[in-house]
Amino acid sequence: MTPTPLPASESGGGQAVLPPSDPLVERYLEHVRVEKRLAQRTVELYALDLQKLEANAHQAKVALTAVQNVHMRRWVAQMHGAGRSGRGIALILSGWRGFYTWLGREGLISGNPVQDVRAPKAAKPLPKALSVDEAVQLAAYQADVTEGDPLLELRDQCMTELLYGCGLRIGELVGLDVNASAQARGWIDADAAEAHVLGKGSKRRSVPVGRAALQSLQRWLAARGSWAREDHALFINQRGTRLTPQHIRVRLKQRSLKAGLATPVHPHMLRHSFASHVLQSSGDLRAVQELLGHANITTTQVYTRLDFQHLAKVYDAAHPRALSKTPGLAGTVSAGKSHEPDKKKN
Repeated sequence: MTPTPLPASESGGGQAVLPPSDPLVERYLEHVRVEKRLAQRTVELYALDLQKLEANAHQAKVALTAVQNVHMRRWVAQMHGAGRSGRGIALILSGWRGFYTWLGREGLISGNPVQDVRAPKAAKPLPKALSVDEAVQLAAYQADVTEGDPLLELRDQCMTELLYGCGLRIGELVGLDVNASAQARGWIDADAAEAHVLGKGSKRRSVPVGRAALQSLQRWLAARGSWAREDHALFINQRGTRLTPQHIRVRLKQRSLKAGLATPVHPHMLRHSFASHVLQSSGDLRAVQELLGHANITTTQVYTRLDFQHLAKVYDAAHPRALSKTPGLAGTVSAGKSHEPDKKKN
């Protein structure tokens, strides 16, 4: 008799969960449900993963307790070849690994066949960064005075200048106070042109503040008193209270669209842009690491890939042997002097 699947509406997802056909799977699911007290949805996801395992074992004509490491590697390759993502495969392997760990504790297998089996590494997407021109366009944008409260414009421009000019995280920006104090999470020393912030892991660091950001800060501080109440926050709303990260995200997105950028900008994109542009100009990865407050240099190394993309674009646009199809390049090259020696006419 064919088992009746649990309706998708009851299983909490779009895929029906069939009752386990192998008694060992049934016992394991009962174990995670009763003894480990996992949520019903989690148990259903485990059941789906084990359905795949049962199907693979049935096709390979091998009992679940007789599955070997070679079977696992073959099934991972098949899933990868079928287009399943590395993350999806890793989640499935996690479910299978838990099942075989339990079988080992029950004394039903001598070794875990999922041991040392890993999902293919997913390609890490590059962080999105603006070009230099786009970043400057966003920072320098000035709204029409008739569009709203000019104080909002001063505040938003100052936030943009600090995010891009200092590479601050949004949490570091939110935590800035007007003045330094023992309670302050961060502040800006305008005389020394330095921002002191509290970063990840409660680690403090100081970063330089550029001329444009200092000028913008001076204008904002001169106007901030119109809204200020008793909050010490540098960036406040019209009620005088500290801005939230979500508020800053919304304001920056609106500003980028008004400034004519094709892509809505979020705060971390400006941090990526800061790192990429400093690295393009200096080539000093260690300095960028210090400026960003990264504990590990490998975190910073992602920007070398962005830097290479920039160099590749320069190469494609300028080198006569590049594969660029940029209009006008061929004419420019051919119009130049030949590097071959002149042949004398006979």
